[in-house]
Amino acid sequence: MFDAVEFEQEATAALREQLDGPAVIALSGGVDSTVAAVLAHKAAPTALTAVFVDTGYMRKDESARIRAMLEPLGMQLRIVDAAARFYAQLAGVTDPEVKRKRIGATFIEVFAAVAAEIDAKVLVQGTIAPDWIESGGGLRDTIKSHHNVGGLPADLGRLRLVEPLRDLYKDEVRTLARHLKLPNAERQPFPGPGLAIRVLGEATPKRTATVREAVAIVEEEFEAAAGRKEMELPWQYFAALLPVRTVGVHGDLRAYGEVIVVRAVQSLDGMTAAYSKIPHSVLERISIRITNSLRHDVNRVVFDVTNKPPGTIEWE
Repeated sequence: MFDAVEFEQEATAALREQLDGPAVIALSGGVDSTVAAVLAHKAAPTALTAVFVDTGYMRKDESARIRAMLEPLGMQLRIVDAAARFYAQLAGVTDPEVKRKRIGATFIEVFAAVAAEIDAKVLVQGTIAPDWIESGGGLRDTIKSHHNVGGLPADLGRLRLVEPLRDLYKDEVRTLARHLKLPNAERQPFPGPGLAIRVLGEATPKRTATVREAVAIVEEEFEAAAGRKEMELPWQYFAALLPVRTVGVHGDLRAYGEVIVVRAVQSLDGMTAAYSKIPHSVLERISIRITNSLRHDVNRVVFDVTNKPPGTIEWE
């Protein structure tokens, strides 16, 4: 059985030896990277700089949320606006594996630049077991390359990689987050490549803005419904934008718009998942909000009823 107290003690002791000088940690605001950051900060509080890279593919108002969460922890934080750089890297790209690898490589370039400024030699990441299992290698098939594993370049240059959570699964990380009393211990998972893999096809700034708003609507409606006891809050829930168009009607006019798919699953560790049975009244509210607020872009909303396996949780 996982012992959070014992793990914290062992991990901070190991990190104290590994962080023998200035270090940067890739912080996404999710529970994995936040737990890794807190452990590293406990081990070497003056050595660590947390770097949040706004790739342009983050959730709505994420930078402000990150700042508000980390300031009380006393951690050094750098927010880097690199949206234009990431958009340029993904221009014309539709293959999800290429997206993941380009995002991983660009992340490293950004972190390397920050590391050079502070003379850091160590890059800390919140990589967990499902990340490297699904990324393949050896006898394992590649399900999808996680940007922090399969998306990393072979040569990290001057940076040495440290991954304190590498052998943990999501439920164990959450247990550890609760033990550390983190405000985002129950926050649902968010993919490292962000909204880039929730825009199927080319993740342009415009299509990304569309899915960002749809994701915010799904999160708000599910969380409000769970608060009213209409439903159980899923383990993960979001929207994705499909690379197809369908005919619709706006007033008396023909519309030809894009399709949003709503995805919600129950899981323990992300390795398997069952689709969530969402009340139709909740799905209807989501559909109406999305098609009203995004009426110039989206005219159809569908719900995914696929388990994992055979599907994965994210669509790309």
